[in-house]
Amino acid sequence: MTTETKPLKTPPTWDKKEKDAIAEYGCELLVENADQKELRKTSYPSDAMIVTYKVKDKVHFDLCRGSKVNIFDLYYDKFGKDSLQGIDFGYGNINPSMWGYQTKQKKKKKGRLG
Repeated sequence: MTTETKPLKTPPTWDKKEKDAIAEYGCELLVENADQKELRKTSYPSDAMIVTYKVKDKVHFDLCRGSKVNIFDLYYDKFGKDSLQGIDFGYGNINPSMWGYQTKQKKKKKGRLG
């Protein structure tokens, strides 16, 4: 008999209401509770920041867009004093203006009859 060990899923630190309020700070939460492998992906915009914070003696990592000041205000207001450990540059290499850009679907031209 073999027993499978499932990795423990950490509960989310942001609820839906708080995620909606993030935009009020001028920030965008890209990845919540990310592991090191997820943080090192280059498929994110180059202006994304790695935010390190501590909640209940457990260190969490988020990937967030915005200015450092706005990110600091967001996490300080949410988690309080001494919870924010650091804000560092992420590893993304996509131009921020091209992040989430989708090309327009071209309409199919009708052929001439006759």
